Amino acid sequence: MNSETCRATTAPQLLSPQNVKDLCDSVDAFLFDCDGVIWKGDKLINGVPETLEMLRSKGKKLVFVTNNSLKSRRQYAAKFHSLGISVNEDEIFSSSFAAAMFLKINDFPREKKVYVIGGEGILEELELAGFTGLGGPEDGKKTVLLKSDSLFEHDKSVGAVVVGIDPHINYYKLQYGTLCIRENPGCLFIATNRDAVGHMTDLQEWPGAGCMVAAICGSTQKEPIVVGKPSTFLMDFLLQKFHIDTSKMCMVGDRLDTDILFGQSAGCKTLLVLSGVTTQSTLQDPSNHIQPDYYTSMLSDVLKFLGP
Repeated sequence: MNSETCRATTAPQLLSPQNVKDLCDSVDAFLFDCDGVIWKGDKLINGVPETLEMLRSKGKKLVFVTNNSLKSRRQYAAKFHSLGISVNEDEIFSSSFAAAMFLKINDFPREKKVYVIGGEGILEELELAGFTGLGGPEDGKKTVLLKSDSLFEHDKSVGAVVVGIDPHINYYKLQYGTLCIRENPGCLFIATNRDAVGHMTDLQEWPGAGCMVAAICGSTQKEPIVVGKPSTFLMDFLLQKFHIDTSKMCMVGDRLDTDILFGQSAGCKTLLVLSGVTTQSTLQDPSNHIQPDYYTSMLSDVLKFLGP
């Protein structure tokens, strides 16, 4: 795989009827981020189903690579279907799946448990991979007793703590995860991703997994193993499955520091859409050194410029 971690910062091309055909002809697979590209919250972005359908009709492989760990691949497939988009589970690569696969590939002992600061998606993927998960949404209801004679107990058989986006983050979870990492010998600290914000609803951005991960970094004084974008762990998995050279792939995303960097690090072509987190002013700010190959306002521009 081409580990092109630092590409020359040439100015990106604005997508147009002239260059979109060249882009489409040069790639066999399109990789899509989901939040901010396909949907915002539970609201589909205009023109997405028709654009995906057109690309499939041209024989392009479509893969969906999301850092949002709240859902499992099965749950994401159900979300796609509820929005009228036909997607197979094996076309979805979520950071919840990546966390489970990291443990599997690295022969994490089956007798060890995994404490989850995050959603149901991580717990489901862990179970499918044959691991025992603790915590998750259930611990969102728990409280701590801050008294001088109160000792907080934790499971000594926890061998990994996985931290992802968690709308129910609380002091109980922070203490549990911290104790496991600090006191259980060899306990792994795994982050699904470090996104600063995400489109949890269609109207505004909300704190992302990055702030939950930062809290555990602060209390443990340790840095996590990151399995989501821009880490190439997911890409290695994808290459094993589809056997498509990265030079024949285009990563489509709305974030420079995750999606575009992820694509560039692997040697993919990159297309930034301005329908999510990154604005045109951020892209063109002199302090920004991550430049996509192409940029456009939204995914459906590909259909508009290329035609049916």
